[in-house]
Amino acid sequence: MKGESYYATGRRKTAIAKVWMRPGSGKIRVNSKDLITYFCRDTLKMILEQPLVIAGGTDKFDVEAKVKGGGKSAQADAVKLGMARALIVIDPELRSVMRKNGFLTRDPREKERKKYGQPGARKRFQYSKR
Repeated sequence: MKGESYYATGRRKTAIAKVWMRPGSGKIRVNSKDLITYFCRDTLKMILEQPLVIAGGTDKFDVEAKVKGGGKSAQADAVKLGMARALIVIDPELRSVMRKNGFLTRDPREKERKKYGQPGARKRFQYSKR
């Protein structure tokens, strides 16, 4: 395990995260920036750290993530899924714990496409009786 790097991918909406984990001191870098610099909100930081807290590896692993697409919230969820999958590669016994906490379930919700003859996916043009 010493010096090894573990890779996993996470997705959410249109955000795709490539996550590499290696033994280290607990640094999390996203797109070559520090975690708090990239994700300014504390809630996103908390969401990201959940898999590490459950696995007990907050100070055991360094995380390097490359994220593109989507918004900040979707990117945070994509990195979370990638970290959970990487932790499974490191220790397969964590699978049941991660599954129970919902970290391995990809959120399938996507944006619905705009339909022709309408201004949006569900919205209709305004009806005028006269």
